[in-house]
Amino acid sequence: MNPDSDPLGSVNGHFSDSQAAFAAQQNGAAAAAAAAGAVASPKIGGKSIEKIYQKKSQLEHILLRPDTYIGSVEMVKEQMWVYDKEGNKMVQKEITYVPGLYKIFDEILVNAADNKQRDPKMTTIKVEINQETNTISVWNNGHGIPVVMHKEEKMFVPTMIFGHLLTSSNYNDEEEKVTGGRNGYGAKLCNIFSTKFTVETASKQYKKCFKQTWGDNMSKASEPKIKEDFHGEDYTKITFSPDLSKFKMEKLDDDIVGLLSRRAYDVAASTRGVAVYLNGQRLPVKTFKDYIDLFLKDSTDDIGGSVKVCYESVNDRWEVAVAISERGFQQVSFVNSIATSKGGRHVDYVTDMIVKQLTEVLKKKNKGGVAIKPFQVKNHMWVFINCLIVNPTFDSQTKENMTLQSKSFGSKCNLSEKFINAVAKSGIVESVLQWAKFKAQTDLAKTSGSKKSKIKGIPKLEDANDAGTRNSLNCTLILTEGDSAKTLAVSGLGVVGRDTYGVFPLRGKLLNVREATHKQILENAEINNLIKILGLQYKKKYLTIEDQKTLRYGKVMIMTDQDQDGSHIKGLLINFIHTNWPELLRLQFLEEFITPIVKATKKNGTELSFFSLPEFEEWKAETPNAHTFNIKYYKGLGTSTSKEAKEYFQNMERHRILFRYEDTGDDDAILMAFSKKAVEQRKDWLTAHMEEVRHRKQVGLQERYLYTKSTKDITYKDFVNLELVLFSNSDNVRSIPCMLDGLKPGQRKVLFTCFKRNDKREVKVAQLAGSVAEMSAYHHGEQSLCSTIVNLAQNYVGSNNINLLYPGGQFGTRLTGGKDSASPRYIFTMLSALTRCIFHPLDDPLLAYQYEDNQRIEPVWYLPIIPMLLVNGADGIGTGWSTRIPNHNPRDVIANIRRMLNGEEPKVLNPWYKNFRGLIESVGPQRFLIVGNVGLLDNQKIEISELPIGTWTQPYKENVLEPLLHGSEKQKAIIADYKEYNTDTTVRFVISFLPGEYAKLYAEEGGFHRVFKLTSAISTSTMNAFDDKSYLRRYNHANDIFMEFYKIRLEYYGKRRTYLLGMLQAEADSMSDKARFIMEKCNGTLVVENKKRKALIEELIKRGYRPDPIKEWKRRVNVDQEEEEGEAGEGGEEGEEVEDVKPGKAGSSSKAPVDPEKAFQRLTDVKKFDYLLGMSMWMLTDERKNEILKQRDQKLSELKALQAKTNESLWMDDLDALSKKLDEVEEKERLDAISTEKKLKAGASKGVSAGGRKVVKKTAIDDTKPSADAEAVRFKMTEEMLKKYEKAAATAAASKVKKEKKEPGENGEEDEFDALVAAGAEPGAEKPKPKPRVKKEPKEPKAPRAPRVKKEKGSPGEKGPAKRGRKKKVTTSDEEDAFNSDMSGDDLAPAVSVPTREKTGRRAAATKKVNYSLLDGGEDDEDDNFNRSDDELFDNNPEQRTSGTAAAADDSDVEVQESRPAAVVDVGDDSDSSPVKRRPGPLKKRALGPKAADAKPAPAKRGRKAADSGSDEKPKKVNFIR
Repeated sequence: MNPDSDPLGSVNGHFSDSQAAFAAQQNGAAAAAAAAGAVASPKIGGKSIEKIYQKKSQLEHILLRPDTYIGSVEMVKEQMWVYDKEGNKMVQKEITYVPGLYKIFDEILVNAADNKQRDPKMTTIKVEINQETNTISVWNNGHGIPVVMHKEEKMFVPTMIFGHLLTSSNYNDEEEKVTGGRNGYGAKLCNIFSTKFTVETASKQYKKCFKQTWGDNMSKASEPKIKEDFHGEDYTKITFSPDLSKFKMEKLDDDIVGLLSRRAYDVAASTRGVAVYLNGQRLPVKTFKDYIDLFLKDSTDDIGGSVKVCYESVNDRWEVAVAISERGFQQVSFVNSIATSKGGRHVDYVTDMIVKQLTEVLKKKNKGGVAIKPFQVKNHMWVFINCLIVNPTFDSQTKENMTLQSKSFGSKCNLSEKFINAVAKSGIVESVLQWAKFKAQTDLAKTSGSKKSKIKGIPKLEDANDAGTRNSLNCTLILTEGDSAKTLAVSGLGVVGRDTYGVFPLRGKLLNVREATHKQILENAEINNLIKILGLQYKKKYLTIEDQKTLRYGKVMIMTDQDQDGSHIKGLLINFIHTNWPELLRLQFLEEFITPIVKATKKNGTELSFFSLPEFEEWKAETPNAHTFNIKYYKGLGTSTSKEAKEYFQNMERHRILFRYEDTGDDDAILMAFSKKAVEQRKDWLTAHMEEVRHRKQVGLQERYLYTKSTKDITYKDFVNLELVLFSNSDNVRSIPCMLDGLKPGQRKVLFTCFKRNDKREVKVAQLAGSVAEMSAYHHGEQSLCSTIVNLAQNYVGSNNINLLYPGGQFGTRLTGGKDSASPRYIFTMLSALTRCIFHPLDDPLLAYQYEDNQRIEPVWYLPIIPMLLVNGADGIGTGWSTRIPNHNPRDVIANIRRMLNGEEPKVLNPWYKNFRGLIESVGPQRFLIVGNVGLLDNQKIEISELPIGTWTQPYKENVLEPLLHGSEKQKAIIADYKEYNTDTTVRFVISFLPGEYAKLYAEEGGFHRVFKLTSAISTSTMNAFDDKSYLRRYNHANDIFMEFYKIRLEYYGKRRTYLLGMLQAEADSMSDKARFIMEKCNGTLVVENKKRKALIEELIKRGYRPDPIKEWKRRVNVDQEEEEGEAGEGGEEGEEVEDVKPGKAGSSSKAPVDPEKAFQRLTDVKKFDYLLGMSMWMLTDERKNEILKQRDQKLSELKALQAKTNESLWMDDLDALSKKLDEVEEKERLDAISTEKKLKAGASKGVSAGGRKVVKKTAIDDTKPSADAEAVRFKMTEEMLKKYEKAAATAAASKVKKEKKEPGENGEEDEFDALVAAGAEPGAEKPKPKPRVKKEPKEPKAPRAPRVKKEKGSPGEKGPAKRGRKKKVTTSDEEDAFNSDMSGDDLAPAVSVPTREKTGRRAAATKKVNYSLLDGGEDDEDDNFNRSDDELFDNNPEQRTSGTAAAADDSDVEVQESRPAAVVDVGDDSDSSPVKRRPGPLKKRALGPKAADAKPAPAKRGRKAADSGSDEKPKKVNFIR
């Protein structure tokens, strides 16, 4: 075409005339003109109608109201990021610029960047900004604009799209475009606000070059210049001179140039693979990461370190980076190269994802602190985002805020776990926590008290009259332990007055504020009340007496019980003051009020008070007539009467003890006792205390005590080391069992009471709890005692291997881990049949019984015949220590004892749990893995027939199966349904899957165990227990406990034998003397009647009668013996000798007349020969004499038999009796289960069919058993997994060099090994060729140490009797099979939470079909006429439009063709939800796997194919190529 044949000016002129005529017709112009000739136009307010109501063309409207299109055209001052040439970095500073000018430049620049999406081979953008000539140009070497005549608009395409409004290639919203253009204004706005605007473009496809210039705000246009036969490279260049007058500017100043230069850097960062040149120099930004570094260069965090940036290129459409922000939330984001300075939904989309993940991290680190909201986390983030979004929408033409909803983005930004972890470690979490701490301090300051004379709203406060007045320094607040102690204090106030003393009762123990969360402190009413009462202010330092005068009380007096819990309350109050106001402790602010713990009184009025038990014991040892005093123990303040309270307060100097600050050692002592960080110091502290106590016992010294008769003050250090240490030690004693009997004190008290009661019938648990409290001096709540009794009787899987009490009723099941037990009022118990076989009655006299309140209670420890600590295990958390010991097989333990007694070496003991059908496998030193059972059924179903130990049925269903069924935030749904066939003793879930999920898990090694969380871990690294010397020790292995127990137990068999020999001899001697006495009395040789006592005793001695042989023997061996029940109420002690006191008179120590008979019985001579002279007349018969002689012979026979036995044979006899009884008990349990099952089946199979044939119906009890047809999935330990576990163990061992012992409760947290358990269930990632691990191996030989493996791999449906049969076979055997009866049994630790791995979706990449070649130089052949810049301009009508313009711009002759983006093909989703293309190999050999009919070609494979060969599909017209 010859452009001169149809000049553009004439075309435009013709179009203008026709459009004007059309407009006149539309608006009734002809009629209006006629009317105007006849009647003058009316005026309103001095203005004509035409002046008021005007119609503007679109060009006129843009020039008149530019802010609607390009933003403000006024100068504004704003903080903006600009490029600093000197520092080679981005700086934020206040600049003056015109937003409209910035916008028109941006439109041209974004158009150039958009061309990269149309032409992936585009490599360069050149930006030139000439301040002197007011000229800006943007050049790119992407595809040129088609130089072709538009058939409908009758003009060249470049002319149409740059010189006419509302023209664009972006109007087809059905296309998915990731370009910046949208509305058809863009470059035209730059043309309109320029004095000169030139377009140059070259199209190799059309072999033409094009150039045209517009002027005077697009009102003038030159004729287009066309260069034919062009063979150079494609390019497009826009050159314009902004109309500075429109922007009220005279020249391009430095600020606007700096801002425009920054946009060149923006495009370099946001347009991948494009080199950007600015004024001839290539910008040093090659990637988005380079660009981010310009912002963070020289930035530092709070501690002066460089700011860490976390960057991730998520996919070809998303790049994200995050850094810490010190100035609130900041974001730098680009959508299709457009700088969205105000952000938008793309920023929210990414930020919300990151904030959600960081919130989870913060919850763990900020437990109970200030509630942190998402926007507060966001305020510490600086986010950088570069994304390509399909058809983005904005809130205005300025495109600063992207408004498209995230579901329409056309792609997803799935941030990796590695990236999230990096962000969590970048300092943002710490910054948020620091802010939260500051916020917490601010909140706490609001709760501070103030000095007021009267305060209200605090219940139970007895305020001092002078509190809060000018005399407040002299006021003392008495803090009491409970309301009863408050009553005591108020009684005492009658002595000292109410003006300067106030009383406030504490409810139990105060919160440890040193480690408490912000929420705990704010919500703790007691702490808030204390602060108000005392007038304390947070953050204030009380350094001087003047500061102390600002408080409502000048002193605080602590008044608690004189027991260990009272000491703990004192310590917590000291800790409360020291944590917040440590200076107060140096001003003698704290003191305590002590009361007697023991009083010794006499009838003559003598009264002695003792303030510690060691002091009382010391006095008793030094005082010969201590037994003549009446002793009263004061366990609590409530024991004292009001009269005694007044006496205490009258002698205030004796009872008031000041706390004195000595040096920084006091601070260290308080921190050591109450700080979580001082765990190791606490362990050393308690160890030193136990060492000292043991040493003092060995040398016969009394314990150290704090309060002597002359004590007036104590240091904080002494309080911690001499008083508080007693509580911490008792806390360990209550929480950690003894190695010998495996019992804690509460459990020992229960057994002691049961032995003493010796009930032959069941007794209510609540009733037994009352007896325990009465007989064993139990000082805690009965609810806790009832729980202890219930725990001793529980026998479900995972509880006790041997329950010491019989469970009569609902004592709890494995459904909820024992929490479903009935009320103690409704359930009954008694000693189980095995208990007295284990805790042999003959050992009772050998034990060291304790005394409390003059009452004999349980021994320090019992000594069972097998180590019950190993049999039933233990766990507990004390101060500084915790313990966790798994259960072991009692038969293995018995077999080991037999080996030792026979001189053989013991076998290694491994964890074992009664009735557990899963697998327990050693995976390294002190490491065991527990595995539940899963089996494969028909129709792609599985059954779970056993759960790991510690995983209870109901919580498992709620926390594992329900999320897998319904899906959750962290877990997508993979199962279609599950059915329950559980009972209170067994587990069975039948599970069906969503399409494709079964095959996926089947193909993954360990997939079923991983997803269904059927593995958990046991660590035996915290096996702590008290030894026989009451010293807390750590045992590295179960065999260490076994060996120490064996040594002590064998020693005590020697003691038992010695005791029995002496006892039998004494009993035989006693019976011989009795028989002789009867004979001599009957034949008249001995006359006892009518003789004085002294003469009678002398005659008996003369005739060779011995004083009571049994009592004399007991006295010699120093064995304590309980008095008979009838003597329990006597005032004197058993050993008391009352010489020459006549029966009718009382001794000097008696408080009231004594029964003459009882006084006579207590005489020494009477006691010695009472066994003879106390016999009744019925004993003086021949029959009785013969019976006694027969009994004597029997005792002598027993004595002879015992002398022939060794210690070892005695132990063997006991073990035989226990084994026999254990067999009987388990056989009875087995027969009961069989009987119950038969009855149920018999009741269900009585139906008869219509034809008279019996119908065998499947019973409900059959459904509860594992299916006989199920194929067991064996959990296989691979070498790689074992290596990992060994490495984890080595790492743990290395960490113990620095930290030898764990903090209490630390063993419950997931360690590196626990994480590897989860990894162990996912070994498929490490195997080059994962194969299905489910195979039928019915004849695989058993491992020699795991006879139950056959059950694990073969038939989970194995019947109960068969299992019992195996156990019975093992019971009495010494062979290895007996010992290894169930190595693969059970475990103790709770189930490890294995994170479910979820694959993310991947979109198949679209591939470009048409490939345009790029040419670098196309200007060499241009003629001078084409390159002229002074083209003649003609009138331009930018609103030209014909009836044919409705056609889409994409219908032009040129298209950029591209294969359809595979948005519907999601490989990740495919692999999760669709069947595999073919079955795994092993499935062909069995009938239980995925069925052939279900196997279909995998969409996943098609998806990948589509992604790789998009050229085979029908091309679709799109404007982007990715």
